[in-house]
Amino acid sequence: MSDCEDRAESPVSTCLSMKSDWSKGSPSTFRNKPGPSDTKQCITSYWDQFAKSGDSCPQCGARSKTRPGLQPDSQTSTVQMNVGLQEVLHEQQISLRRRECVNEGTDEAESETLLNRIHRIPPTCVERVTEVQSFTDAQKEEYFRSRFSDEELSSRIISHIKSSRILHIMCRIPVFCQITATVLEDMLTSDQRGELPETLTDLYSHFLLVQKQKKKKEKKKKKKKKHDGEHEMSPQVLMEADKEVLLKLGRLAFEHLKKGNTLFYQKDLEQCGLDVTEASVVSGVWTEIFKRENVSFQKTVYSFVHLSVQEFLAAVYMYHCYTNRNANVLKDFLGKDYSYLSPDVFLRRAMEKSLKNKNGRLDMFVRFLHGLSLESNQSPFGGLLGQTANSPEIIQRVINNLKEMNTEGISPDRGINIFHCLMEMNDCSVHQEIQEYLKTENRSETKLSAIHCSALAYMLQMSEEVLDELDLKKYNTTKQGQKRLTPVVRNCRKARLTRCGLSETHCEVVASALKSNPSHLRELDMSRNNLKESGVKCLSAGLESPNCRLEALRLRRCGLSQSSCASLISALVSNPSHLSELDLSENRLKDSGVKLCDFLRIPHSRLKTLRLSRCKLSEISCDSLVSALKDNPSHLRELDLSYNILQDSGVKLLCDFLESPDCRLEILRLNYCKLTRISCASLASALKVNPSHLRELQLTGTKTKDSDMKQLSDLQQSRYCRLQFLRSVKSWSQSVLVSAVLY
Repeated sequence: MSDCEDRAESPVSTCLSMKSDWSKGSPSTFRNKPGPSDTKQCITSYWDQFAKSGDSCPQCGARSKTRPGLQPDSQTSTVQMNVGLQEVLHEQQISLRRRECVNEGTDEAESETLLNRIHRIPPTCVERVTEVQSFTDAQKEEYFRSRFSDEELSSRIISHIKSSRILHIMCRIPVFCQITATVLEDMLTSDQRGELPETLTDLYSHFLLVQKQKKKKEKKKKKKKKHDGEHEMSPQVLMEADKEVLLKLGRLAFEHLKKGNTLFYQKDLEQCGLDVTEASVVSGVWTEIFKRENVSFQKTVYSFVHLSVQEFLAAVYMYHCYTNRNANVLKDFLGKDYSYLSPDVFLRRAMEKSLKNKNGRLDMFVRFLHGLSLESNQSPFGGLLGQTANSPEIIQRVINNLKEMNTEGISPDRGINIFHCLMEMNDCSVHQEIQEYLKTENRSETKLSAIHCSALAYMLQMSEEVLDELDLKKYNTTKQGQKRLTPVVRNCRKARLTRCGLSETHCEVVASALKSNPSHLRELDMSRNNLKESGVKCLSAGLESPNCRLEALRLRRCGLSQSSCASLISALVSNPSHLSELDLSENRLKDSGVKLCDFLRIPHSRLKTLRLSRCKLSEISCDSLVSALKDNPSHLRELDLSYNILQDSGVKLLCDFLESPDCRLEILRLNYCKLTRISCASLASALKVNPSHLRELQLTGTKTKDSDMKQLSDLQQSRYCRLQFLRSVKSWSQSVLVSAVLY
């Protein structure tokens, strides 16, 4: 998944930004009894995907060595690295849940823990990621049909999942398929049938209840105490029996979710009042949502079976604290100024808190929190959440707050989570309005609100069809609405994001689109946005990704500095083979722009169009540029150096390149470069030597007489000359167009 992207990259937390065609190249292998699978693990991608025995890592040069146990099924290829890296890889295989950096909880011997010894790992082997392929639509169906022998049951489950957009998208995550199958199987086969879940909160609420019921039945069956006519225990009785343990688990989930921890030690559990031995006996749900693994140093590490389970239990705990007015917990979360708030204000404050979280760590948590405000989602918990029935008026105020939430300066991915919170509240109005919008022909006449744009961004991003072009100017909305549409770049070929007030957060979204596998983006225009140095660095991280296939990049008037230009060029040098057009015009690069020459001279550079007008370049830049083009001259077709103080000396250097037999330049623009008749003579001389390619020459603003331009016009006598357009002015104040068709 895209970017299942890092949470900062994903429009929906817990890997909701996956595209179903990501796994078409390597379909998942199904076993006799399919089980859950983590969708993201931070493991060394080269060895797990490509390396054979004896191969060397292209990054660090380490060589592989066959050793059983680390590859699935019959594959036994792995790598012989230093001991520290092998230990970390092993731990990651059993522990890590997502691409975001995972932290461990507290431990008495912190200096000895594995993740605290991460410094032993070579830098080139750190932060390398592999994608665990998600399910395609066909594979989803295969999963459910292989899980159930009852064909009618599997068909009903598949039909329900397809009818719910949220469940259908979430089931691209293998472990979510297991959760969904567990709940729907129970609800479709038990005597106490109700409405099937449509939202994640509803689904996870029933998942807890189903596990508890299952454990109770197994316990009775094992002890042979089940009597005829005995009724199933009600949700209230079941939840009351495990209330204390569930709340302690919820506290553990919440406190460590805030810190970004998904791995816990026994000390962390004890701090939350959890006795592992006792809980495993008392709680019927314990082993189904929480697990422990023995890793190196004879330490036991605990984790929830999936990150989303931790997020859900954290929300249950927080809602319990709210209804029971636990001021200490609420003040720690919402601020010291907290006093009891109405449900709508409490949820608004929680949403504002999550929006400020840059990496989206609280996205799913706050989504579950909103879902738990509905009475229908509280019933499976019995009295665990207290007296929480909210009036229709309060629920409507919550919905209105979500629709009107201000996200200025916030990542557009967080805006999409607002839309998901609406769906968890069973408010489908925005979704339905966008569906109608997509059916209309004159879309420009429809005014879109910010929340409409978030919904539209989500729907277009998750569409099976890749959008040909995203042009933010074509949407009838506000600046904030335009910004909320930027996540669509993850599923389009051309993106025109000009003059929209984009910032670093939007550059992060674009970078995630360039990093995604596959990356569809081929043309990107972010001109006239003040990206600043931080924004350009984010963008550069995407450009250097091996998944990036960008062919045209336009950053005209983006406030690029000398240092930001350096980071941009460094990224292009590391991944040069696809870019054919680069426009950095109207940025004050000055002669630091010569760093661009590092990109131009490398053999893999395929740049055909280079625009550097109004960049404060001088003769020094011309010298470096010509040197680079001579090293790799055969691809460049268009060069624009207009409005730079090149003077005659700079043009003379350019003419050395034009005379080269390998030069294939077709368009040269030198408007307002403070040139004189000397430049005309130099250009005429160069074109006589190599006349066969240049079709257009622009010299507007050149201080010349008609006789000076005649030197160039006389080139029409040469049958080899391809020059079609020659543009110049007679003086600084009077414009004259000289057009000569010389072919």
